[in-house]
Order: sequence, then structure tokens, then C-alpha cells
Amino acid sequence: MAAPRYKTLVDAFAADIRTGRLAAGVRLPTHRALAAREGIAVVTATRVYAELEAMGLVSREQGRGTFVRDIAVPAGHGIDQQAVATDAVDLNFNCPSLPGQADLLRRALREVATSGDLESLLRYQPHRGRPQDRASVARHLVRRGITVDADRILITNGAQHGLAVTVMAALDAGDVVAVDALTYPGFKVLAHALRLDLEPIPTTADGPDLDALERLCATRPVRAIYTMPTLHNPLGWVMPAVDRIRLIEIARRYGPLLIEDASYAYLVENPPPPLAATAPDITVHVSGLSKSVATGLRVGFVVAPPSMVPSLERAIRATTWNTPALTTAIACRWLDDGTVDRLEARKRDDAEARQAIAGQELAGLPLIGHPSSYFTWLPLPDDARADRLTATLARRHISVATAEPFTTSARTPQAIRLALGSTDPDSLRSTLRTVRRVAVEDAFA
Repeated sequence: MAAPRYKTLVDAFAADIRTGRLAAGVRLPTHRALAAREGIAVVTATRVYAELEAMGLVSREQGRGTFVRDIAVPAGHGIDQQAVATDAVDLNFNCPSLPGQADLLRRALREVATSGDLESLLRYQPHRGRPQDRASVARHLVRRGITVDADRILITNGAQHGLAVTVMAALDAGDVVAVDALTYPGFKVLAHALRLDLEPIPTTADGPDLDALERLCATRPVRAIYTMPTLHNPLGWVMPAVDRIRLIEIARRYGPLLIEDASYAYLVENPPPPLAATAPDITVHVSGLSKSVATGLRVGFVVAPPSMVPSLERAIRATTWNTPALTTAIACRWLDDGTVDRLEARKRDDAEARQAIAGQELAGLPLIGHPSSYFTWLPLPDDARADRLTATLARRHISVATAEPFTTSARTPQAIRLALGSTDPDSLRSTLRTVRRVAVEDAFA
């Protein structure tokens, strides 16, 4: 169904303001001039400007007209948003932390300081990580359902760096990559930087539309499929085992590489086997400890087919030479002594508790998500404006993300994502209460 004319104009103005084509301070046409130019009624032109003002993009000055506002910090735009104000509650990014984690770090630093190989941490490390560190990761991955030789593991500067070196090693500018119509914004940023051609795949309640994926692979030279089979970001689904098998069959039939992002997989107990366990020869598995342990612990790992290890190693050398030895040493100590397992179990419980709070405070709204994830997706009615809701929440010192940074298709759905892991439970409860009140008044009225 085509969007109403006024919404098309709102979207066009909003895009021009955000990209700078309409600079801050520019005076927009009068209501009558806009109506005459676009062939619409004056009342419709008034509605366009009212929407833009509600979104925080323009301001009206009595007797002077309507002007483009200075939007130094755009509201609710996911990965591209600058740091939120110190007095704002951040429901945009997830930084889940548990009591006692700082004490764990202090103890780990003392242990490393008194260890016998401290001097070795000051030297250059092997590009893909020390053998003992890769062995620690291999033992950890067994508990994730992947049995792999340490020679197929590469240590990276977090999962985002793992995705970056995977794309650099496997793809060239112009290559076609199949992605979900809503996907992780960090992969979109990589694709843009490396000039990849993203082809959106519609999603179902349980994962990508595999019929649509197969039609795409039959008609275009798809080089890779980027997927999050266990705890999708932002929709929270877990792909059933039968669909994973079919996805692998499609990849084998048409030849694309599977890039499996498992950053949030630790939150799901007993999921179906990872793609890398079933199809290790055509899958690159990427994960890390930033989500499960601490966002500042930039330690990730890539599991790759043997033939790809040399090219991945070159990409690591080109981007960071080697990962920081100190943080990797701490991370691997925690992998070996059970600290990571304990933190992951506690964070699963924490995420479930936060989802329960969201379910209580946002009851009656059409939430989409997983019962043990750190985020929830709130689709809005077709005639609602996510930008307007986001701007209203920002004025109440609440930062959320719209669907825009997650969208890979031509049409951006009206929805917001609420990250639940960056504030304490009491603050989360009261903040979600405000979100509900504003959403009901602004979007669901």
C-alpha cells in the first residue's frame, strides 16, 4: 500500500535535513508555497511541517517562518548515534554488566602481573593469536556445540573486527551478500565501507524466508549469506534446526559462503547446532566476549575453513597486526577457569528478568523478541512515525533506536528497538513505563 502523500514529503525533507542537503538555519517554503509547489492542500503542507517539528528537525518562529534545526545529535539512530547525554537513559545500546565484574578484573590483573610470562605480553604476538589462547577458545567452543581444531581459530579485536576481517578476506567490492531485511547495523556499516551489494531477504517469525533466499541465489551471483541463526538482532528469533539444514543446502547448491554471527548466541540455552558445526567447510563462525563478559573486553574469535585461514590472517595483520596480548591473556584465563561460563549463566538470568520487566511495563503492546535477550522490538502502526516517537522520548531524556539503522530494504518499517541491558532494573522499569505512556499517546492512540 502506497504511503500517503504527506508522509512521502515528510520522509524526503527528513532525509535532506539529516544528510545536510538542507543545512541548519535554512528557511523552508511557506505553507502556501509548499502546497503550490507540490500540488497539495495548504492543510496538508501544514501537517508536513508539524510532523517535521515533532521529529525535532525544524522549528517554527512566529512571523518569520519554518527553519531547519541544528541536529548535532540525531535521535535514535543506532550505531551512528553519538554518545547520549549524561542525564539520558540509554535504551539504544546494550552494555550489560553484573555486580562484581570490576573485582574480577582487579584479581585477574594481579594474577597476570605475577605470572611467569608477563614479559612475553609486551612483544608482538602471532597475527592470529598464540597457540595456547586459540586452544582455550577451542575448549570454550565445545560448550557452544562446535568441535574444532585450534588451527582453524583466529583471535580478533572483538566480534566486529572478526566480521571485518572475514569480509575483507572473502569478498570484493560489488559482491552480492544476502542479508535479512532487518539486520545488525555493524554489518551494514562494513558493507558500505567495502562497497558490497546487500540484497535483503524478507523474514518470517522464525528466520529468513528461505524460499526468497533460494530465488535470489538462483537469479544473482550471491557470494555470501550473513546470518544470525541463534538470537537474531533485532528480532530475537532462533532459527529451527530444519531451517538451518535447508539454509546449508541452499549454500551448498549455489556456492555462497555462510557468515554466522553468534554474538548473542550465549543467551539461548540448548539451541540447535550452529551452522559451523554442521557445515564447517562453508561457514565462517564469528563471536566474542564483549556481549557475554564486558563490552570493553575487545576479544573475539573467528572459526574458519582451513582454506580461508591464511587470508584471514593477512586481514588481521593489515588491520591491527595482532590483538592486544594483555586482554587476550585475561580473557583466556577466564575461559579456562569457568569465569566466562558463570558470567554467561548470570547474564541469561539477568536478561530474562529484564524481559519480564519489559513484558510487564509494555503489556498490551505488540512486542517481538526472545525471553532471554537484552532487547525487544516494538513495531508501530502504519500511520505512526518512529522518528516522532524517538524525538519525543529524547526530550524526556530516553534514547532509543528506530528501525532505520537495521533496515536493508527500500522500505523502513515504523518500529523502535529497546535495548534493556544498559541501566539498572529499577531505572529500566520506570523508563519503560514512560516509553509505554509516550507510545500509547503518540503512536497507538
